[in-house]
Amino acid sequence: MKNPRSLFAALVAAFLLTSSALAADIAGAWKWTTEGRNGPMESTAKLALKDGALTGTVSGRMGDAAISDASFKDDQVAFTVTREFNGNSFAIKYAGKVEGDTITGTIERPNREGGTAKVEWKATRVK
Repeated sequence: MKNPRSLFAALVAAFLLTSSALAADIAGAWKWTTEGRNGPMESTAKLALKDGALTGTVSGRMGDAAISDASFKDDQVAFTVTREFNGNSFAIKYAGKVEGDTITGTIERPNREGGTAKVEWKATRVK
């Protein structure tokens, strides 16, 4: 009969290895299209985990912008991109769930009336 402590330690190690293998992978490039005033706009996010922190950039019609206020935990991703237009700065907030090669969630951005608008967000991993 094996030592109960050794058996317990082996079970815990197996569980941790299995759960980390099943965790979603956020690293890589992700593409999506949203409707704009002048038609569809394609955007790309390049995301990475560095020392446990989510980093990256979002590229699109308005150029490249670094992400901020970023988090990735339990398959949930969230980050903010600050953009400038006509001398005004505004924040666009992204939040979603990573499942395989898809992120599904919402984008919250300013609208023309001074409030905010939420639109569906579905990004797919670039392979």
